Amino acid sequence: MRKYIFIAVGGMLGAILRYVIKNIHINNYKEAIPINTLFINVSGSLLLALILTIAFEVFEFDADIRLGIATGFFGAYTTFSTLCKETVNLMTQGDYYSAVSYIGFSVMLGLAASYFGVVLAREVVSMFKTERNIS
Repeated sequence: MRKYIFIAVGGMLGAILRYVIKNIHINNYKEAIPINTLFINVSGSLLLALILTIAFEVFEFDADIRLGIATGFFGAYTTFSTLCKETVNLMTQGDYYSAVSYIGFSVMLGLAASYFGVVLAREVVSMFKTERNIS
């Protein structure tokens, strides 16, 4: 039962944050690519990789907390279905270049952000372990 509470709380917080970021108006942004959703998905990829790498390699978070973070928070924060819906909207408007660009940027930046999150986490872990050995 405990894991479901962590997932529910994480999901609520992730959904609220996604809603807030999705509704930020960017002045003078006139491109067709939905930049808010792109930011949400790329930042979610980075943070999920960073936090889970640290959770597994340093602090060994409780399994229920990991579920709350990964499945709850980031599952609600990032949004593949919105990415797909927005891409279809671009295609139905005849803006195929933006649709393909949006998918391409989302995948490439998401993968790069995940990779960077793992590398950054391992760097932080390495520094953390080095400092603990010196003291």
